[in-house]
Amino acid sequence: MELQEAMNLIWENRKYETADPKEAISHLNEEVAESLKALLRGETAKAKRELEDALSCLLIALKVMGINPDEAVMRQVNQMKQRQDKLMIFKKERVEIYVNGILKGGWSIGSEEDIKEAEKIAKEFGCNILYENN
Repeated sequence: MELQEAMNLIWENRKYETADPKEAISHLNEEVAESLKALLRGETAKAKRELEDALSCLLIALKVMGINPDEAVMRQVNQMKQRQDKLMIFKKERVEIYVNGILKGGWSIGSEEDIKEAEKIAKEFGCNILYENN
């Protein structure tokens, strides 16, 4: 089944009438929150049911907002593919940061504490780490 077809089926069988985006997104938020609460209580089956309800609410919200679900998925895939590749290279006395292979900056390091701090920064910003032995 195509997403557009699924959205139309959900729309035709929805339990509530709304044209208000805030109301539609509020329903979505409630279902996601209920799913999370159930999961935190260890109620996996209930969490799954609530998440399925959230899927319906998402499709209703997309319809209310005038978003084509197939196009939205393709935009998301393209956005994910364009994710920046971040690399922090630890050299003998220097750290350098590269984004998509382009040097964006760096600084000198002189102690173990400097290295540990740079490693924390790398984790915080989602950088891959490479250690060069020069």
